[in-house]
Amino acid sequence: MKALKTTPLILLIIGGINWLLVGLFRFDIVAALFGHESVFSRIIYVIVGICALYCFTLLPKIQELSKNH
Repeated sequence: MKALKTTPLILLIIGGINWLLVGLFRFDIVAALFGHESVFSRIIYVIVGICALYCFTLLPKIQELSKNH
């Protein structure tokens, strides 16, 4: 169960770093590794987007933890 919560968060962080690279250096690491607009690149983007949506479900738990500390 822990992996189900940790994996999306890790992929979301990696996606965020990719966007940082795009914003600062115009370098898209996903496109560099898998090809610009390739099917595999699009799958990676969709997976990262789904992980971001899933991480919304973790917000109440994070807020609960912050109230307890």
